[in-house]
Amino acid sequence: MSIQNEEAIVKLIFHGGNMRQFAYSAIEAAEKNDFPSAAAHLQKADQEFAEGHQWQTKIVSSEQRDGLNASFLLIHGQDHFMTAKAELEMAKRLVTSYKKHEELAARIADLESDK
Repeated sequence: MSIQNEEAIVKLIFHGGNMRQFAYSAIEAAEKNDFPSAAAHLQKADQEFAEGHQWQTKIVSSEQRDGLNASFLLIHGQDHFMTAKAELEMAKRLVTSYKKHEELAARIADLESDK
């Protein structure tokens, strides 16, 4: 594995960690019904994914060019990055659920106030 590949793998881990942090921050904001903040965190998480994916593409193209060399670090980096991506997708669903819950609670409150 070359230094360039090691750098790319570390970048995968870095961006995966950032993606995960923003995803959980989005969930926390949604729990407080702060949906603009939740959306901003999800947008930042998507940006982290895009940046990490560029590094992932560099690794794949390098591995194809130089032959497959699946080191422990490569496996760890890929696992970390893709797990963070899965968590981001789950966070998006949770934020949507919290938003629907808040909308329904507001409708119920309106209906009850009309009594």
